[in-house]
Amino acid sequence: MLPTEKLRRADIFSGTIISLFGLWVISQALKMPMKDSWGGVQNVWFVSPALFPLFVGGVIVLLGIGLVVHAIKIVGIAGVKDTFAWLNSQDLLLFLKSDAMMRFHAIVLLLFSFVFLNVPRIDFFIGSVLFLSAFITMFYLDDATLLVKMLRVYLAGTIVLLLWFVLGISAALDPHLPYSSDWLALIFLSAYCGFVFRLTRGDLLLCKKYKTGMTLAFAAPFTIGPVFKYFLLVPMPTEGLIVVVMDAIRYWDF
Repeated sequence: MLPTEKLRRADIFSGTIISLFGLWVISQALKMPMKDSWGGVQNVWFVSPALFPLFVGGVIVLLGIGLVVHAIKIVGIAGVKDTFAWLNSQDLLLFLKSDAMMRFHAIVLLLFSFVFLNVPRIDFFIGSVLFLSAFITMFYLDDATLLVKMLRVYLAGTIVLLLWFVLGISAALDPHLPYSSDWLALIFLSAYCGFVFRLTRGDLLLCKKYKTGMTLAFAAPFTIGPVFKYFLLVPMPTEGLIVVVMDAIRYWDF
């Protein structure tokens, strides 16, 4: 465990980040309507959907500020100067490259790519399998060296998908190749799984873990998803290539 003084210095940095995140939540909540008119009835401000995220964002800001103030009381102004000096030193780069931070980078990349890139644009089943495949293999294999290699491959694929959507390639190809984004995601998934298989095939234990992880990655979405889709009648966030095939099988539409 780190000494108390080092922990408090870290709190200065983390508290600042937390406060900035709270401000971002507030800025997004302010985009929501505070009052509006529906069918001639004027809704008052205290039923606005913006109130809850405004409250949460405000609490996050206060907690972040409180964390910073508490840390400054313990370490003093000298501690604050040491913290900023550390942020401008080579020690920060070494810390960012540490095994613990690489795991943190992997979690952030996986979650952000899944929630903000894949879910709104790629068939939910493909996106879910891609996310679970990467998440399980990166952490279940429990090898820092392999994690870095897998993270690089996943990052490269994510950048390709991002450029694919930003440049509007999917919109241009869809009239000629329906669900082109889903096909690209399938290629990404196949390339990632093939790469991880090559990393693990020389080790019996890692190979066994890989097979277990892949089984779970594919089984979970295709077990839970159809229940929501066809029995609870809950539509998937994005329905594309796989959902079309499943609909055809479910309703025998051939």
